[in-house]
Amino acid sequence: MKRKYIIAMIALVILALIVFRLASNKSTLNKKEAPAQDSVVNIPVKVSAVKEELQEISLIKTGSLAPFKEASVLTTVGGTIKQLRFELGDHVNEGQVLAVMDTRLMELDLQKAETNAAKLKRDLQNYTELLQGQAATQEKVNEIRQNYLDAANQVSQVKKQISDALVKAPTSGTIAKKTLEQGVFANAGAEIATIVNLSQLKVQLNLTETEVYQATQGQQVKITTDVYPGQVFNGKITFISPQADETHNYKVEIMADNNDKALLRSGTFVYADFSRKTKQNILLIPREALTESIKDASVYVVENNIVHQKAIKTGLEMNNLIQVISGLKAAEVVVTSGQINLKEGARVSISK
Repeated sequence: MKRKYIIAMIALVILALIVFRLASNKSTLNKKEAPAQDSVVNIPVKVSAVKEELQEISLIKTGSLAPFKEASVLTTVGGTIKQLRFELGDHVNEGQVLAVMDTRLMELDLQKAETNAAKLKRDLQNYTELLQGQAATQEKVNEIRQNYLDAANQVSQVKKQISDALVKAPTSGTIAKKTLEQGVFANAGAEIATIVNLSQLKVQLNLTETEVYQATQGQQVKITTDVYPGQVFNGKITFISPQADETHNYKVEIMADNNDKALLRSGTFVYADFSRKTKQNILLIPREALTESIKDASVYVVENNIVHQKAIKTGLEMNNLIQVISGLKAAEVVVTSGQINLKEGARVSISK
């Protein structure tokens, strides 16, 4: 009996040890499987405040060239294009015949119209004589006279259509686009080509509210471009918009003579030097605050020790500072060092 009791006690102890071991292992596994709590790390950065300064700035603006004149060559009658008398790049003069439309159907219509008009003219003469002998009424004579006038008008219209079959250049210039080919059918009003006149330069640009009051109609402006370094094209302001657009900019146009030896083409970027300086309050940040290139500029702004990435538009560079045209406000704090470790919403600590 005593032996059985001892065996039972040993079995209970072993069972208790097994249960304790299993419980200990489960606790360890639960601790391992439990998600580790993220430790908050403040990334050290250096910062600088956005400064607003009054600067004297030379009024030099970037613009693009547009054609002095641009015109579409349109058909005035429908039909098959019998001849095309130009190629891409050809220089043409105003009034020059560029295309000839097939007029065979119109010539048949002209013959019919002329025959009908001739018949009505004879009828009018006959009935006029009959009216004089009181063998016809005035109403009949008036009716035939009106029919004859309508027929004569129809003859004039068909002749005009045949004349319009010669498609002429509406302005002088260079053929910049050839839309249709010889032998195809074209409806009336179809575009055959586009003519661009580059005898003069038309520079289009925008001025801010501060800048526009420094410009006047007829003011001389120097035009330069990277395409021809050192070459100056003298221009004159021909238009200043009286009303700002939605971005509060004013459209300005400048006209200048083109140079046959240094020909500028439509779409080229140019610099317009107004030879004046303006004092403006501008926003400046250190150049090293940019996280991307100037073209796709952005910065990290610190708010309550948390950074937010903002896209900005930059302007002039002066020393190690760069102008901010949009995207930031004065006194905002931007990161100047440590951006490589940052991402949107990261926590930072400001280093001295």
